Amino acid sequence: MTESLPPGGAVLDVNELEARWADAWRPEQVAERLGGIGAPWCIVAGWALDLFRGEQSRPHGDLEIAVPAARFREIRHRFPEYVFDAVGSGRVWPGAEAETLAATHQTWLRDPASDQFLFDVFREPHEGGTWICRRDERLRLPYDAIIERTADGIPYLVPELVLLFKAKAPRPKDQADFEAVLPLLDQPRRNLLRGWLELVHPGHPWLAELTG
Repeated sequence: MTESLPPGGAVLDVNELEARWADAWRPEQVAERLGGIGAPWCIVAGWALDLFRGEQSRPHGDLEIAVPAARFREIRHRFPEYVFDAVGSGRVWPGAEAETLAATHQTWLRDPASDQFLFDVFREPHEGGTWICRRDERLRLPYDAIIERTADGIPYLVPELVLLFKAKAPRPKDQADFEAVLPLLDQPRRNLLRGWLELVHPGHPWLAELTG
């Protein structure tokens, strides 16, 4: 993603967003459409934690997946009847093309018939098969190390990385997610999260609970 956003784009109306995400897909719907795809992709954010837990713990206002930026085309080809809009800094670029995609990180799948958003794609930095944390490029891991799967094969981001992303500016639901998932993390997972927090967010209040 480049440092500056391209011209144009419409200002997102935050008052409309909840309604426009009311028909957001569930993980199994996306997994069905992406079956057999070669690009490493996974469910992220709150839904990823619920896939790790094995049950839905709370309502989710949207669904987010991540994919290596250079492999986004493979995702896009699986949804020819829909439109991908680029999003960044409170603006949206409908049906974004290469220049806008290169300057943004998020992409929302939209049903052109209803104008509803269905899921969000994070186009992540990477080098080949190595994932690079967009918050701190010192954190680099092979995709095989960051993606796990449910019993029925839905890929999701490992919970320790989901919590790392939630740690930047935790909202009440992020704090609740941390408190609910922490007892389910074994010591190796806790050690990984602690090390990543110390690297990316030194002094974070969650560190005390991970070292206790």
